Amino acid sequence: MPEHNQPAVVGAKPEGASDQETAARAVRDMFTSIAPRYDLLNHVLSFNVDRLWWRRTARRFRHILSRPGSHVLDLCCGTGDMTFALRREAGRSPVQIVGADFSHAMLQRASAKAAERSASPAQWIEADALKLSFPDASFDLVTSAFGFRNLANYDAGLREIRRVLRRGAECGILDFGEPRGPIGAIYGCYFKRVLPRIGSLISGVRGPYAYLPASVERFPEPEEMLSRMRAAGFTEATWTPYTFGIAGLYRGKK
Repeated sequence: MPEHNQPAVVGAKPEGASDQETAARAVRDMFTSIAPRYDLLNHVLSFNVDRLWWRRTARRFRHILSRPGSHVLDLCCGTGDMTFALRREAGRSPVQIVGADFSHAMLQRASAKAAERSASPAQWIEADALKLSFPDASFDLVTSAFGFRNLANYDAGLREIRRVLRRGAECGILDFGEPRGPIGAIYGCYFKRVLPRIGSLISGVRGPYAYLPASVERFPEPEEMLSRMRAAGFTEATWTPYTFGIAGLYRGKK
C-alpha cells in the first residue's frame, strides 16, 4: 500500500501522551485507578447490555470452544468478563483458556471474581498485548473485548494476535463503535456528556471516563479496521454490529 494511503492513526493516545510508550503507560495507570469500581461502572453505564455482548460474542465461537483441547487467549481481559463468557460457552469441554492483561489490578479483580464463583475458568497472566510471551501458533482463538481500542499501536496488535494464532485459527475483537442516524445522535450525547460525568462521580477518578469517548472517536471505523486486519494477514475479515452499532465484533482467520 502506498505510504500516503496509510491510516494516520497509529493507536490510542491519551491526553498528554507523546509516544507509544507513554500512551501505554497512561492507559495502564487509568485502568489500574478504576479497577475497584470497573465492573459496577460497566454494567451501570451500559444498562447491562454489555453482558449480552459478551455472551453473543462467545456464542460466535462455539465451534472452537466445544472442541476438546482448544487453546484460547482472551487478550486485554480486564476483570475477566469476556473470559468467563468463553468458559460458560465451552461448558464441560476441556478447553484451556488464558486471560491476559497488562494491568495487575485488573487481573487481581478477575482472580477474585473466579474465587467468588468457586471456579477458576482461566489462567491469569500479566502481559503486554504488543509483546506477548507466548510462542508462535499457540492458540486456536484469540478474543479481545473493549481492550484492543486501548493499544498504543493497532497494527502491531493485530500482527501479534496473528503471530500467536495457529493456521486456520480465528480472532474476535469486540469493541465500541459510533452509530449513525437519530440513534447515533442520542447515544453520542449520552456517551460524550452524560457517561463521563457519571463514571467520574462513581469512580472518583475523572481521567478514564473523559478518555473513553475520545478513544472511541479515535478508533478506526469498521471499513478501515477491516482493511487493517487484511493488511496484517487475516482472511475472511468481517464486522457484525451489535445494538445499532454501539458495539461490534470484528472477526478474522489466519
